[in-house]
Amino acid sequence: MRTDDFNFDLPEALIAQYPTERRGESRLFVLDRDSGGRTHSSVKELASFLEPGTLMVFNDSKVRKARLYGTAADTGAQVEFLLLGPASGGAGVLVSTSTWVAMASKARRQRVGRSYVFPGGVEGRIVGEKDDEKILEFSRPIGDDYLDVAGHIPLPPYIKRGDEGSDSERYQTVYARMTGSAACPTAGLHFTRPILDSIAAAGVDIEWVTLHVGLGTFLPVRVEQIERHRMHEEWYSVPEKTAAAVNAAKREGRKILAVGTTSLRTLESAWAEGGLRAGASSTSIFIYPGYRFNVVDQLFTNFHTPMSTLLMLVSAFAGRETILDAYAEAVRGGYRFFSYGDAMLIR
Repeated sequence: MRTDDFNFDLPEALIAQYPTERRGESRLFVLDRDSGGRTHSSVKELASFLEPGTLMVFNDSKVRKARLYGTAADTGAQVEFLLLGPASGGAGVLVSTSTWVAMASKARRQRVGRSYVFPGGVEGRIVGEKDDEKILEFSRPIGDDYLDVAGHIPLPPYIKRGDEGSDSERYQTVYARMTGSAACPTAGLHFTRPILDSIAAAGVDIEWVTLHVGLGTFLPVRVEQIERHRMHEEWYSVPEKTAAAVNAAKREGRKILAVGTTSLRTLESAWAEGGLRAGASSTSIFIYPGYRFNVVDQLFTNFHTPMSTLLMLVSAFAGRETILDAYAEAVRGGYRFFSYGDAMLIR
């Protein structure tokens, strides 16, 4: 399939630059993937659209203050780095490390051997590179204690402003607990404690996975044929309790509802013949039309960017024409798009 098959017209005014004034007050577009039926509601009413016995799976990854600005030692130019994770791999509890995998602004100019000065007098040097990634070695180990002070919330590039104090709270889910993401699993931004309570009161079970969001989720598709696109690895973990709950729900014929594309990718990646596997691993799964879903029956998600792997994923889940037609209706209805935008329930 062609990447352009997943394009659509989106007025710039519909790209949300800020979240709603109060969390949980976004609109909700409910799409029936079999009939194509649509209902317009609000996220606060989500519980009314869920069957008792449904199992909802959330991604509890926490966004790291991963955007770091350095001054090039040779020119004095400011350079932006997005720290994706330790160069040593893995994604357990990070104390500190000297060497990080990063993306850089004006990437072609940021070559191996170039040095930078970061806040607090920390120095860094590019010691390697591969594809879109740079290997950045710091003069001393840095971790989240340093980044919480010197780093910035990594708002996506379609939000045309710098991060503000409120983004530290609003670009983070209320249940985030496992630090490691370079971008927020944004479907979860809609949930408040009262909304979670209303879901539980409706007889819906809740479980957790962790996927630390990196390049695999948000890197643009730069090939004409989508089959040639390659996803980057992202670390995930499935607790024993979650695996047991999913496997029980599958045996009993109850619905599995993934909250966000990252939860969905985790569940589909951890599936093996015989059931969902617990444990930690990494995934480069790329889901596009033709994919056969093994675990997930329903999906709660945001509205995604044109020609993105996320739009291809929801097109695989509900059908490309159905999704593009629903997106066209959302545009006509003034729905807000992307990370700080409105939500869609596909069931």
